[in-house]
Amino acid sequence: MKQALQLKMGQHLTMTPQLQQAIRLLQLSTLDLQQEIQEALESNPMLEVSEDENTSDSSAEQDAADSEISNHESISATAKTAESEEIQATDSDWNDDIPNELSTDSNWEDTFQTASGSSSSSHDFSDMEMESNDTADETLQDHLNWQLNLTPMSHVDQLIATNLIDGIDVDGYLTVELDSILEYFNSQDDEQLSSIELDEIEAVLRRIQQFDPPGVAARDLSECLAIQLQQLPEETEYRTEALKIVTQYIHLLGSHDYKQLMRKARIREPQLLQAINLIRTLNPKPGSMITSSQSEYVIPDVLVYKEKGIWQVSLNPEVAPKLRINDSYADLIRRADNSPDNTYLKNHLQEARWFIKSLLSRNDTLMKVAREIVIRQEGFLEHGEEAMRPMVLHDIAEAVEMHESTISRVTTQKYMHTPRGIFELKYFFSSHVTTVNGGTCSSTAIRALIKKLVSAENPVKPLSDNKIAQLLEDQGINVARRTIAKYRESLSIPPSNERKRLV
Repeated sequence: MKQALQLKMGQHLTMTPQLQQAIRLLQLSTLDLQQEIQEALESNPMLEVSEDENTSDSSAEQDAADSEISNHESISATAKTAESEEIQATDSDWNDDIPNELSTDSNWEDTFQTASGSSSSSHDFSDMEMESNDTADETLQDHLNWQLNLTPMSHVDQLIATNLIDGIDVDGYLTVELDSILEYFNSQDDEQLSSIELDEIEAVLRRIQQFDPPGVAARDLSECLAIQLQQLPEETEYRTEALKIVTQYIHLLGSHDYKQLMRKARIREPQLLQAINLIRTLNPKPGSMITSSQSEYVIPDVLVYKEKGIWQVSLNPEVAPKLRINDSYADLIRRADNSPDNTYLKNHLQEARWFIKSLLSRNDTLMKVAREIVIRQEGFLEHGEEAMRPMVLHDIAEAVEMHESTISRVTTQKYMHTPRGIFELKYFFSSHVTTVNGGTCSSTAIRALIKKLVSAENPVKPLSDNKIAQLLEDQGINVARRTIAKYRESLSIPPSNERKRLV
């Protein structure tokens, strides 16, 4: 094949390092952005935090301090005179309190009153400070082992209890079979451990089931509720009926088959209602009382508020500090100098400028998208979820003249603080269904309507999915039954047969 030269003209987009940095900063969350800025400040000497606001505040404080100094000078003479008189009086009192002679075996604390109160208070403060710094969360196993150490048991029983406690999950249920624990001990070379029987393991389990929290170490829900009921006082009303239900007919209670439950348990409806109310006071997950999860806080990127009847949008000033070029290092750069130090400063100066430019571009894009969302979802801000308008990424992309992928990056892990709460920007995007008059309705608004209808339904005869679809159709919204079921499941609302209650 003969080789030849050919000239072509075309356009293509080159992903320069600066463009890659801008795209990466655009999709970072608030916490990741703060970490990225901190790393840039530590690695680039040309970057520094702008302290204009702090400077103005410090100058105002300095003026106030100067005025206070002039006021203090007028009373300094009087204060010094009073102080000298007080010192003389104190010295005379101190000399009067000193005895002329002290025994050789006497202690200073026995004769004079020292500042023991202050030292003890500082010691107490240090202890409190150390206790406050101990932020390690107590696990359920730690709580149970602490109670085990306070319980008198033989060495073998403690080994059995330790193995049982290790097999309890975070909800408080025993996930290990007793037969497997028995098989483990029987396989040991120790004669005392190999002779353990299943009755001994069950006896130790019953002792652990009396530990706090009530219901811990149960093997299933029925046993968990029964343990909690047995620990209630015997004179508790409807305790016997509740025990009978959870031990023998919990499957009927779970399926809300109250007619068959009353027939088999031979309980009348008023008694059944009171027994169910007692069961509802129990905790089906006792381990959750001990296991505490650390709270996660969301820092909003955008603030939305109403001012003079108009919705305003602004960036959260606490999200990221304002950066600028360090003038001291920038002045050291010489144009015609190609020394390593000068080249080092030039490179970091260019990187700092691109980093600041990328941050400004990120903030500008975020503000454009947030303003457009607020304009389109003003009904939600005024009236709530039921007034949410359908909106997709393409709508915002056309309005701000950007690509949909850019809108997707901007709205991911970015949060907006509104008078109705903090929402991720993705929350405002939803699909739509058609209405009777040819309009559209947001899926978020439909979910809000379903939630409202379910909360107002009759618990004796809850609304089925077909009935909810008919009620929405009466409001002019055409939604299929399977769509209602999908939205209901996304709201964690059980079906109608599981929502049935006794009056």
